[in-house]
Amino acid sequence: MTDVPPLILASASPRRLALLQQIGLDPDHLMPTNIDETPSKLETPRALALRLAREKALAAREIADADIEMRPSLILSADTVVSVGRRILPKTELTDQALACLSLLSGRGHRVFTGLALSEPGGKIRSKVIETRVRFKRLSRKDMDDYIASGEWRGKAGGYAIQGLAGSFVIKLVGSYTSVVGLPVAETAAMLEGAGYPVRRKWTEAVV
Repeated sequence: MTDVPPLILASASPRRLALLQQIGLDPDHLMPTNIDETPSKLETPRALALRLAREKALAAREIADADIEMRPSLILSADTVVSVGRRILPKTELTDQALACLSLLSGRGHRVFTGLALSEPGGKIRSKVIETRVRFKRLSRKDMDDYIASGEWRGKAGGYAIQGLAGSFVIKLVGSYTSVVGLPVAETAAMLEGAGYPVRRKWTEAVV
């Protein structure tokens, strides 16, 4: 197929790139964007995840449209928000933030919302939010201290990475595991297919 549009991933996340590659997709370009991720007053976690995903796609579209070769691109973006009730947990950068998040998540359920957006040439944007429920075991202070010592929590929504060491804290998950990692692959594939992108074109390439 020769008329496949370029695919841009509007993210610098190695996890999102790896998840795309897991389903046979290699973006033609990586285009991380720098937007203000501060929640608006009274904004719900679901609304925040959707808004940030759409804003990332729009910011990348503006850049792509300035380059004639990138104008036909499909631009994929996502944002993940962790919440307890209506409380939005930060993307932790400091140890006290991480400890506060782990203490709050200990022994209770929380929700992970990943907003997904796909910008098509001409201005159309497809978007949706995927919700997953996660429950942690009750964490001892040693559990938390050891995890904080690992450094794995840095920059992670809610102070943990489910695909890493913190997977040992999870006792229940209802929904999409890959969404908690950062990109819901089933929904991503469906969204791309809906826009006419040949998601499975490389699946039949023989490996010799």
